[in-house]
Amino acid sequence: MLVVLSENWQTGGFGLYVHWPFCKAKCPYCDFNSHVVTTVDHTRWKNAFLAEIDRVFAQTPGRVLSSVFFGGGTPSLMPPDLVGAILERVKSSGPVANDLEVTLEANPTSVEAGRFGGFRDAGVNRVSIGVQALNDTDLRALGRMHTADEARAAFELARATFDRVSLDLIYARQGQSLADWRAELGEALSMASEHLSLYQLTIEAGTAFGDRFARGKLPGLPDEDLAADMYSLTQEMCENAGLPAYEVSNHARPGCESRHNLIYWNFGDYHGIGPGAHGRLTLGTNRYATETPLRPETWLEKVEMSGSGEAKRDKLSPADQLIEFLMMGLRTKDGVSWERLMAFSGSDLIAKKIKGLSDLSLLKSTSDRLIVTSTGRPVLNAVLLELLSDLP
Repeated sequence: MLVVLSENWQTGGFGLYVHWPFCKAKCPYCDFNSHVVTTVDHTRWKNAFLAEIDRVFAQTPGRVLSSVFFGGGTPSLMPPDLVGAILERVKSSGPVANDLEVTLEANPTSVEAGRFGGFRDAGVNRVSIGVQALNDTDLRALGRMHTADEARAAFELARATFDRVSLDLIYARQGQSLADWRAELGEALSMASEHLSLYQLTIEAGTAFGDRFARGKLPGLPDEDLAADMYSLTQEMCENAGLPAYEVSNHARPGCESRHNLIYWNFGDYHGIGPGAHGRLTLGTNRYATETPLRPETWLEKVEMSGSGEAKRDKLSPADQLIEFLMMGLRTKDGVSWERLMAFSGSDLIAKKIKGLSDLSLLKSTSDRLIVTSTGRPVLNAVLLELLSDLP
């Protein structure tokens, strides 16, 4: 008999995710909920976001908020005064941590970089710059609207403006060699002193790249061996530079990890507002998954007409929680707490699977943690598939 963990927001943290769904263009690899529009009624959107903040925080009185994350889409297209209004309402809705982390995802075009000062004044103290590549040929192939020089300039401006800055890159791109990636990552490490998010290009169904790949029109992608070599090189170079991986795709100087993403990976609670936003809430002894409509106009009209942008709220079964707890937590270098894992009592099958994977040197145990080994990390999906299959 599995049981529910009821202390998630206390142990894993408590945050707010705000989804801004609009972009100037749709990148061909992107499967996020993003939409290209010609105009946005910012007053209407502000009123909807403020109403949602009032609604969701009324459900969690007294909880100390440790993180706000503006994701998208392209949140750096938001007017800074809209970001400021949202943060003002958040801070008046309940207690917030003295060191509240406020992250905004930004593209490095000159127009968006010009808003950095306004975002800082609005209360943003951390930005994640979506550089994605450091040469113009690959940026064009990825559908990006900035040049490599614009990216470098925007990153330097961000470092001069914000307390904390992260740089995002995509590797295992078309035609990219191991030497290419070594040089590019070396430059990125010389630029970024505290945090890098390094994602291997994945071809998702329903994207422009996915359609091209299905038609055999996406040549030059690395094979599995080269992609594995790129992953290993990434771990080695970042570790040597003092930015070890703290999660599969994220590297940070100790103490500079993304607190918001740690809420996800540590099985914490978070409200999700905006089109396509997800949330996780522990209320009483139950944990819920929340969802909102994907289409911006549908979400906006739902907030205005019904007073709630939430489209779905499902109570998660103990088995669902166990699966999510392991899927998220084992992505991190610290793994999962044995104490929290054992709170899901009666899972003899899990214990047997853990032993089998440990015998293969894919998992390891310490006195208080279960961790994926360096051998297991490159095949994490296979480890999780074996660990979570056939659960009751």
